Amino acid sequence: MSGTAEMVLLSFIPGRNEKTEVLSEDLLQVEKRLELVKQVSHSTHKKLTACLQGQQGAEADKRSKKLPLTTLAQCLMEGSAILGDDTLLGKMLKLCGETEDKLAQELIHFELQVERDVIEPLFLLAEVEIPNIQKQRKHLAKLVLDMDSSRTRSPQKAPVTAGEPPEAPRWATIDSGLLLSQWRDQLSADMYSFVAKEIDYANYFQTVRVQK
Repeated sequence: MSGTAEMVLLSFIPGRNEKTEVLSEDLLQVEKRLELVKQVSHSTHKKLTACLQGQQGAEADKRSKKLPLTTLAQCLMEGSAILGDDTLLGKMLKLCGETEDKLAQELIHFELQVERDVIEPLFLLAEVEIPNIQKQRKHLAKLVLDMDSSRTRSPQKAPVTAGEPPEAPRWATIDSGLLLSQWRDQLSADMYSFVAKEIDYANYFQTVRVQK
């Protein structure tokens, strides 16, 4: 039996009146950081998405049709065709149109990469990964509240139903303590894993900086 499980069992032995601590001081700090990272990731995801000129989630060809640079390139090429590419102005319009089209393709490639490597991971972090940890935290807090309430009631003599061992309430409390220990260990592992992956989260923004 782990040290954590032993402490939880001791905490839930009837007659002990101390309140059970849900998280250690270190994990309480991680919990605060979780919320801050969630807020920053959500805000950044929203702003980055707003910066996209192409249609989010669309394929490259579909993005290209609605891109302002593509529209400009088409306009320049049409102007070149009207004036004739054998004229100086026509040649210049054609050259500019080809250049704008290349810029449009590079922008599409950049936005697709940012969406894949930055925007989507930020969404998962802010809307899935961190909320899942926070849900575990709320569930653990409820377990602790229930266990503390059960421990407070346990010294009172309760009627024994037929076939029920006299020690059943005590062992039920201890079983609940083991369940709490398992939840706490899993939550702790997930929270420390979040801390360890912070360098990965930083790399999301590194991708944007390098591409620019």
